[in-house]
Amino acid sequence: MKLNSLPRRGAAVALAAGLLLAAGCASSAKHGTPDDPAASLRVSHQLNADLPQDIRSRGELRVVTDASYAPASSFAADGRTIVGFEPDLGAALGRVLGIRVVFRNADFATLPALVNSGRADLIISAMTDTADREKDLDFVNYFAAGTSLVVGRGNPRGISDLESLCGQRVAVQSGTVQQDLLKREQGRCAGKLIKVTATDTNDDALMLLRTGRAAAILMDYPPAEALTTDASTRAHYQLATTTQYEPGLYGIGIAKGNTALRETVSAALSVLISSGTYAAVLREWNVSEGALSEVSTNAATGG
Repeated sequence: MKLNSLPRRGAAVALAAGLLLAAGCASSAKHGTPDDPAASLRVSHQLNADLPQDIRSRGELRVVTDASYAPASSFAADGRTIVGFEPDLGAALGRVLGIRVVFRNADFATLPALVNSGRADLIISAMTDTADREKDLDFVNYFAAGTSLVVGRGNPRGISDLESLCGQRVAVQSGTVQQDLLKREQGRCAGKLIKVTATDTNDDALMLLRTGRAAAILMDYPPAEALTTDASTRAHYQLATTTQYEPGLYGIGIAKGNTALRETVSAALSVLISSGTYAAVLREWNVSEGALSEVSTNAATGG
């Protein structure tokens, strides 16, 4: 079962800044529609001038994301358009910066390399800012979430917490903080280790759970909550516990040392927060509880 089957919570798919479809075609932009949270935003010519020259010359900000994580980023029903609160925030950033924003899909584990090799400018992909990741990336923090434990509806294996995963097969997306959490949890299993299956995408991990090849999956709370409450998927999944483990901050990933881009994106995000656009986008996607009141950078190590 793909998370992208979940219906959209709002109608702000295409804000004024153009989003690129996963297949490589530009989506149409809806300018100033009543349900467009960014309709009142204006271009900041100063922030546009602060962008690195190569980005200004190119005329677009290239964003990579793993589009298997609704409601953050996922494919729409057409199988091509990337939708979610992250593309909507990205489009709003583009409106403030006066530049087109292009979202492309890639496997989560490959995202840092795409930015550090210069093939993308930003990662906006529910990526938790951690001290380890800060060795290679800078982060502009934009959302708060912890890890949830998802099981099949009815909880046939009786999973209740992380300790009850010992001896069970558990699916997790490769390269995530959830994979690291399971590694640390092995030390509490007293001989009955967790049997971890790491998958390329969250969709693949969900398929293992849906088909009985995994007893549980670890994932961030917003997609877990959407999965277990949406009418199209709640018959198959439930939260094993309401606990959110190891809460942290999502960060927009930027190549280490690209200070100009980091500071410009941070300033643009501050505009979204102060204007109310940020809160409106999160409301559209029913994820307001993860909202931040101010922007921070590299929060895992204190900035």
